[in-house]
Amino acid sequence: MGRQLSALDAQFLNFETATNLAHIAGLTILDPSTAPGGVITRGDLVGLLRERLHLAPPLRRRLVEVPLGLDHPYWAEDEEVDFDYHVRELALAPPGSDHQLAAQAARLHSRRLDRRRPLWELYLIHGLAGGRVAVYTKVHHSAVDGVTGAEVLAALMDFTPEPREVPPLEDTPDVPVWESAERAPEPLEMIIRGVARVLDNPLALMRFFGEAVSRLDEVPIVSQIPGAGMLARLIRGGTDLPGLPRMSVPRTPFSGRVSEHRRFAFGALPLAEVKHVKNAFGVTVNDVVLALCATALRRWLDKRDELPRLPLVAGIPISTRGELPDDSLANEVMLAMTTIPTDVADPEERLKSVNQAMKLVKERFAAAPATWLLEFSQAMPAALSALANRSAFRLASRTAPAVNLLISNVPGPQSPLYICGGRVLAQYPMSVITDVSGGINITVFSYDGRIDFGIVVDREMVPDVWDLIDYLRDGLAELTELAGRQR
Repeated sequence: MGRQLSALDAQFLNFETATNLAHIAGLTILDPSTAPGGVITRGDLVGLLRERLHLAPPLRRRLVEVPLGLDHPYWAEDEEVDFDYHVRELALAPPGSDHQLAAQAARLHSRRLDRRRPLWELYLIHGLAGGRVAVYTKVHHSAVDGVTGAEVLAALMDFTPEPREVPPLEDTPDVPVWESAERAPEPLEMIIRGVARVLDNPLALMRFFGEAVSRLDEVPIVSQIPGAGMLARLIRGGTDLPGLPRMSVPRTPFSGRVSEHRRFAFGALPLAEVKHVKNAFGVTVNDVVLALCATALRRWLDKRDELPRLPLVAGIPISTRGELPDDSLANEVMLAMTTIPTDVADPEERLKSVNQAMKLVKERFAAAPATWLLEFSQAMPAALSALANRSAFRLASRTAPAVNLLISNVPGPQSPLYICGGRVLAQYPMSVITDVSGGINITVFSYDGRIDFGIVVDREMVPDVWDLIDYLRDGLAELTELAGRQR
């Protein structure tokens, strides 16, 4: 039987509008010189997908809606994926610069996925300078999180130019593969299940609100209300958790409702240099990455005379894969909040501030994972969740923002990878911006001695996104110089 979407998975469908898009993507840069004949074609990619599609379940599944919206949708496997639709190719005009590639990726990232089909698309992009090619792959966030998205890409990759042998998905005795595929329940069964869930929801809501009051200091917007933290501590009583600072989210040029248009910039920093800074100051690689983001955002805001007196607040997705009891969820991710010290002028002090803030987050998460998003999703009746999500988005975008931006760090392999024989030179991530999370998203992927940055922004809010890449490089040079003075 087809697997039902979790409440959190369904939220990524519910909040999606023409401007709030909910897919994540990767822009893979390839050197085709190591491929057979020195070229990579669309046919090569389609052949690879046909051989390995069983290793990437999200690419085989399509949505099946429950009648009357009584419950969350189900996934059902397509008997045959239409590669003519899902796999496309295009070419950049000469000279094929990085800026041209980023602009093309931004246009592709601005388009919604067709919910009548499996929720993914792949584009082979020719014409890059230096004979390179790129592969832009996007998958809906309801089907994957950052970790599983990387796993889907990994299914198509190899550790050598020669593709590995992948055993096919074989028929079982008396049951062909296509007949054993996951299928959604019949409409009547979905209705019965949905009604049962609706009847249970009042109890779920009571359980949620009974537990949520003690965690008010974790919830965006609510945590900003004066007295919320004190009330949460009083309710927790003698079982207090590590405290979180009260975070006020300042208004910035990238706060408010986002448009339909995106811009994208990408760049890389040497992992060895980041680790040198890490070791010199006794912090983590993630601390250094967040400090670099703080530096870049501070310079961007200061250049426009828009630098707030308060630090920015970032939403930090934290993978809970393997920590939650139900490992069947597509999205196993919790959202933590932390301050980004754009208000601190000294770069060393910015790094130390990040380190202290992240220690608080880790201590709090270790004591009690920030599960409020998952708990709220599960408690909300499915029939109301879509309306509630959109209403909450509209309200938040018109009042106080939940956070200023999202920053995510996904670890990757530190050895070279290949697709269709072509060496992967870089893997730039692309993620989500919304009315509530702000018009900037910075996602980081570490790969083969590099830290690859992908920055997605709203075109109207941040027209000069490439400046942020320059500021990241400047920030690392600044910290590297300071690290050299440490004894």
